[in-house]
Amino acid sequence: MDYIEKYVGPVDPEVAAAIAKEEFRQSQKLELIASENFVSRAVMAAQGCVMTNKYAEGLPGARYYGGCEHVDVVEDIARERVKKIFHAEHANVQPHSGAQANTAVYFAAVKPGDTIMGMNLNHGGHLTHGSKVNLSGKYFNFVDYGVNPETETIDYDQLRETALQAKPKMIVAGASAYPRTLDFKRFREIADEVGALLFVDMAHIAGLVAAELHPSPVPYADFVASTTHKTLRGPRGGFILCRSDWAQKVDKAVFPGIQGGPLMHVIAAKAVCFKEALSEEFNAYQQNIVNNAAILAKGLVENGLRLVSGGTDNHLMLVDVRPKDLTGKNAEAILESVNITVNKNAIPFDPEKPTVTSGIRVGTPAVTSRGLKGDDMKAMAQAIAIALSNPDSPDKLAEARAIVGQLCAKYPLYGI
Repeated sequence: MDYIEKYVGPVDPEVAAAIAKEEFRQSQKLELIASENFVSRAVMAAQGCVMTNKYAEGLPGARYYGGCEHVDVVEDIARERVKKIFHAEHANVQPHSGAQANTAVYFAAVKPGDTIMGMNLNHGGHLTHGSKVNLSGKYFNFVDYGVNPETETIDYDQLRETALQAKPKMIVAGASAYPRTLDFKRFREIADEVGALLFVDMAHIAGLVAAELHPSPVPYADFVASTTHKTLRGPRGGFILCRSDWAQKVDKAVFPGIQGGPLMHVIAAKAVCFKEALSEEFNAYQQNIVNNAAILAKGLVENGLRLVSGGTDNHLMLVDVRPKDLTGKNAEAILESVNITVNKNAIPFDPEKPTVTSGIRVGTPAVTSRGLKGDDMKAMAQAIAIALSNPDSPDKLAEARAIVGQLCAKYPLYGI
């Protein structure tokens, strides 16, 4: 990027060189990490704007600093746009990340020590849904639920039984590695039966929800939190949606509860991202994500790989690599060697430790942003299968690498 060379290079050549290498890495590899994406030039420009200079603690019209008249406009635009996208009553766009958004919801609605139910991390949940190494698991009494060992999908009957026994103050729905549609209506019914609040973390599926390709949690949940950088294709950050009667508590939980000044340059980029998400082009892009995921999943199965739950309904899939006599750690390294970037990931009832795992998580948002289509996904499936089936064959790895190289050349990133 010319402006990095122009402005960063003369001042800090070491950092400029690292940025240039990362730009080259992204352009020469296929990103299949389900939580990653490529922002538009407009989002990137907004995030690099002069609003990075402005302190703006508080909310629009009620700041603790002067000179906020223009950042107020941007934050109001962001709040109104995200409410329009998801048909929500209230929005807070200040959370620095999805983890911060989730933490703010907890601090707004429950007390330390209260019982909460969340999805087991090894079954597809998230660290902030009660992992013992995370603040959520340390401050609250989390009881987990998971998937059926036969279907590898959420067992709602078992979830209900657990809720009846645990009597949680809150139930958390949402996942970071779950390839199937979430039944928010069923979650709501169970929450109502036990008198619990319902909190949905839709970080991974927010773009699909915006395009109405996945049921919306907003009509059912008391709180919805999300990131902006996954399927929404925006800057790295978070936001919270809630019913209007929770608005004041949520806003206070964000600031002064867990954060200081908001990142106004990131909020500007969020506003741009939300405008993009209101377009017909964005809806078509989300449909392409889902189509590409279905084609890739089919191709992987046809090439002898096993998918958790047998396939995908959304943008991601979990690949069990044990049939190839591999671990997730091995598979990640093998695919990296042929310029495909994935992450090792636990699969349900995984016998391996989290640093090793028996699976990989594969997602299509980033490659879809780059422009890849149906036949390209078939070629990608072939490259993955060739590499994982022949990890000790230099010729076969070269074959897989050549397929990736052709796809990268066909779809240059940012025109590079």
